[in-house]
Amino acid sequence: MTTPLALFVGMPGLELTPSEIAFFRETNPFGLFLFRRNLETPEQIKHLCAQFREAVGRPDAPIYIDQEGGRVQRLDNGNWPLYRPLGNFGALARKDLELGKRALRLSSLAMGSMMTELGIGSGTTPVVDLARKDTHDVIGQRAFGDDSELVSTLGRVVLEAMLEVGAMPIVKHIPGYGRVSVDPHFDCPIVDASVDDMRNSDFRPFVALKDAPWAMVAHLIFTQIDSDRPASVSPIVCDMIRDDLDYDGVLITDCLTMEALSGTWPERVQAALDAGYDIALHSQGDLAASEAAARAARPLSSESLARIDRANKQLGSTRVDVQALHAEVEEIFRENGFA
Repeated sequence: MTTPLALFVGMPGLELTPSEIAFFRETNPFGLFLFRRNLETPEQIKHLCAQFREAVGRPDAPIYIDQEGGRVQRLDNGNWPLYRPLGNFGALARKDLELGKRALRLSSLAMGSMMTELGIGSGTTPVVDLARKDTHDVIGQRAFGDDSELVSTLGRVVLEAMLEVGAMPIVKHIPGYGRVSVDPHFDCPIVDASVDDMRNSDFRPFVALKDAPWAMVAHLIFTQIDSDRPASVSPIVCDMIRDDLDYDGVLITDCLTMEALSGTWPERVQAALDAGYDIALHSQGDLAASEAAARAARPLSSESLARIDRANKQLGSTRVDVQALHAEVEEIFRENGFA
């Protein structure tokens, strides 16, 4: 069997077309990233996941979505429970730490189990960026708050609960995204903070969670680290994550089609992999764009394969009653004065 490409791609519909199946079979991208456009019913999702895995010939091929809770949850069309944003759990934890941790654990167990039952391997969560008063709303309630110790503690809860039910946690956005003042979907954020300042704040949750199996790197320029290139295509930032933050898990980029980056989409894929990141995320979904991205990608390195294997060995297989746990979480919030 050929080594998979170091690439996640998307697709446009609810099932794979013959052309898409042929593309996946021929190029063997490592994973598939799905959006609302791909998610309709449990039966449809299971069929789509099976199609992709059969096409690439890997029954464990990863299929991921964005499912953090709050406004970033793709399973939100009425067929599944709606989950609270991480900011709600941060607020509850500031009121009662143990209760906040309990509610977050239950919610994470429920959401993770819900995904794995569908054949989805990750919701690319938790967000452990520090949300400040001037942080752009692109983060906002997606984050637990601005206290690095509390954020680290709550991030650990999500990490452990997701692993327990077999969903891959992905901490994001390493090395820290909380100082952004513009939306990277449209512009490239610039952060001028010193490295020492970042070490004492934004980097701390990622250092505390350096044993997380996966992490996602964002698109922003740290002028005091690499003033020329966004983090997701910067070998300097990648080396800093590996060396300064001592992170040796799987590193995947955020979606490379965002306007924060320059160059063609294939050039961005190549630049991210040249920078040293394990996997490029290119989830735009159009077949022609995915074909171009695949031509720019390369097979996973032996180091990346070893990191992926270590991550997969951490996955558990516990199953929970999703509806019961979700109801218990909502009752905790109601009893503590949350709408």
